[in-house]
Order: sequence, then structure tokens, then C-alpha cells
Amino acid sequence: MKRRRRLIGLAGTALLVTLWAVLLRPAALGGPAAYVVIRGSSMHPGLETGDLVITRAADAYGIGDVVAYRVPDGDIGSGHIVIHRIVGGDALGLQLQGDNNDSIDPWLPRAADVLGKAWVTIPGVGRILAMLHQPAVFGACAAALVAAMVIGAAPRGTTARPRTSSDDGRRPATT
Repeated sequence: MKRRRRLIGLAGTALLVTLWAVLLRPAALGGPAAYVVIRGSSMHPGLETGDLVITRAADAYGIGDVVAYRVPDGDIGSGHIVIHRIVGGDALGLQLQGDNNDSIDPWLPRAADVLGKAWVTIPGVGRILAMLHQPAVFGACAAALVAAMVIGAAPRGTTARPRTSSDDGRRPATT
């Protein structure tokens, strides 16, 4: 029974890893997904500060799609990631605008600058991820993990008595 449970657990883990690799692996690791934490109010009321948006690369993007893109090279803010809605476009690039903005974005990203179309939004999770990127918090979490591993690896059920300098490990003679 124990072996069966272990095999089921291993199969479940393999399935989860496979699903992650196919659906959620970040683009930096060759996958189709990008993770964007919302900062600001340009996409209110649909997206709030601290929301995590998972985007997936698509073959084509159209008007009305909410996409994440990198500000094109050579423009002010180059490399920053923006998540807005496509409102138009031409041969020069895509026109995007935040749902809460009165004007279109000043940048004209091309399809190559687009990270992906909004796929899943998880409210508030971005705040946790942002907090974990703080060095002190990350260090504390790492230390707690190491402590848990050390405590979990300690042998159980054994009691050791402290040795003295005259203790050679032999039992005392009985009379």
C-alpha cells in the first residue's frame, strides 16, 4: 500500500511538472508564458495593482486583446514591460492604450516586442511575489527552508548521552 501511494505521488508530480513545462514555463526558459505584476492604475477596473497576469504567446494579436509588451529599443523606457489593450496598428507597429487612459501609448511596439496575450489573472498574488523579491524577505525564507531541512533530516527516536573525555564508548564492567 505504501509503495502504491508513493507511485501515485510520483506520477502526480510528473504530471504537474509536465503541465507546467507545456503551459506555464516562462519565456526565459523557452516556454510560452510571461508573468507580469500589475503596477499602476492604467488598466482599472479590470486589472488592479498587485494582480499577477500570466500571458501566453500567440500566433497573432488583434484589436481588443490585452497584451504585455516590452517598450521598444531606442524609446524612453526601453525594456520596461507594459500591459495594455490593442486599439489599432499599422505597418509601423501596434497602437495600445490602457483601459483607464485617455490617450494611446507613445510607443509603437511590433509583434516581436509582444510577450503574450493575457491568459490568467490572479488577484493580489503579485504583491506576494514582489515582497519575495526583497533581499531581506528572500534571505529569511531561504534560512527558514534550510532550518526546516536540517530539522527534518535529524534522526528520530535516538537519545544520545554526552561523551566525556574519559568515555571510550565501552560499557562499564558489572560486578
